[in-house]
Amino acid sequence: MKKILYIAACVLTLTACHKGRTYFPKDLESQQIELVRFDNDLMNVHSTTVAQDIRVLYDKYPVFMPLWVEDILGIPAADTAYLEEALPEFLNDTVYGFKQTNAREQELFADVSDLEKSLSKAFARVSYLWPETEVPTIYLFISGFQMPIYFGDELVGIGADMYLGSDYEYYNRVVYEYQKVTMRKECIPVDVISALLFRTIPYTSIKSRLLDQMLYRGKVMYLTSQIFDELPGYEVMGWTKEQWAWCVKNERAIWHLVMDKRDLFKTESLVLTGYLNDGPFTSEVSQDAPGRLGIWLGWRIAESYMEHNENVTLQELMTEGDAQKILEESFYKP
Repeated sequence: MKKILYIAACVLTLTACHKGRTYFPKDLESQQIELVRFDNDLMNVHSTTVAQDIRVLYDKYPVFMPLWVEDILGIPAADTAYLEEALPEFLNDTVYGFKQTNAREQELFADVSDLEKSLSKAFARVSYLWPETEVPTIYLFISGFQMPIYFGDELVGIGADMYLGSDYEYYNRVVYEYQKVTMRKECIPVDVISALLFRTIPYTSIKSRLLDQMLYRGKVMYLTSQIFDELPGYEVMGWTKEQWAWCVKNERAIWHLVMDKRDLFKTESLVLTGYLNDGPFTSEVSQDAPGRLGIWLGWRIAESYMEHNENVTLQELMTEGDAQKILEESFYKP
């Protein structure tokens, strides 16, 4: 019995962010997202027919192709002569591992129905909250290890080569170890939606204290966790199970430390980046604390606020710019 209770406690610890309120009807119709496979067509470029293949890409993707050429390859979109030389090299390079990476991407992303299903559900929930939201066209592309998510006017690009698995060997050359946690295919929907929310939900506070910054970001993560309410908190946060469990276990001590140092009301950039930026750890708290711990604290405060204020909607939470009010009315006391 003790073992069963221990396992149950662990499950509750790892999924605690989804207790309480629900915001979406169970019968909400999905948006039917279909990913545009720019990546597949890009792989059809051959050195013997490169000029013709490039024309085909420009004709088929009149909006995305010029953006990709300029922002990924760094070539003026009109310079097709240079592009004819550079593109085959980009696709077939073995020194930096692009050729091997492209082959792995084609294999791993041969079936994207799981991504389309998850994104369809997520965008339906975003549109339910904000009916005026325009669902963007979503492209899969190859980024040359440069970017996971790309935004343009009315479009989103997913750099599929940035999601080939945390153990993918070529990532050792381009990212730090702690960044590999979210470089998995299943992380794409959360990355797309959270990035979109950060772009579209304005920062409304007139102050720039740590409290204001971490509550703004924490509110967005709370909203993301509700959109993906089937996922455990650590997946939404981009942490490991162990990192999330450590924070829950030490939540009271973390909060007391932050309060004792009076960091909440500081505006110094070093304090803000220390708590909010990604990194191997949050040095202001502990080398055992994962990076972005301030965002997690903001999420926990926002969650507590919504649990204690059942009349407040998600839309109202997002537009509330008084961080002090949210903190006080959250009754957050870990």
